Amino acid sequence: MENNNIILIGMPGAGKSTLGVLLARAMNYRFLDTDLLIQEREGRLLREIIAEEGLERFIEIEGEVNAGIRAERTVIAPGGSAIYSEHAMKHFSEIGTVVYLHVPVTELSKRLGDLKRRGVVLKEGQDLNSLYEERRVYYERYAQVTVDVTKQEIGDVLAELVQKLEEISC
Repeated sequence: MENNNIILIGMPGAGKSTLGVLLARAMNYRFLDTDLLIQEREGRLLREIIAEEGLERFIEIEGEVNAGIRAERTVIAPGGSAIYSEHAMKHFSEIGTVVYLHVPVTELSKRLGDLKRRGVVLKEGQDLNSLYEERRVYYERYAQVTVDVTKQEIGDVLAELVQKLEEISC
């Protein structure tokens, strides 16, 4: 398997799926949303898995699915909690370039609205700010490329991302 995939990581609402589809189209790649793989494997929606099995088991399942992905020339959009599986993130870095789509927490708050309705998984007593601070460390650790997706139109973000990917592949 080649190291020619692009893995988009970031918080819910960062635009992993939206930008991922556009990036795949621009580069003539496939697009893969790992949340759909998890739901397919488990035969349940993500929120049902979490409600029935708990957050820790969901993260284990997510890590198993992500670590098992075999793909080439694919833009992969894992869920925001994918970074909790060191095994899966190591796998992602072996099969492609990991890109962190950075969005400041103030912007995320506007984009996400009601976190529970959006399906954002929070631990007991956790809010968006503490979740953001907890995950940001992981996103920054695993990212090979970082793009701030808030300062420009999506077409400009796409162009910047393609340019950065071309620079590191040279």
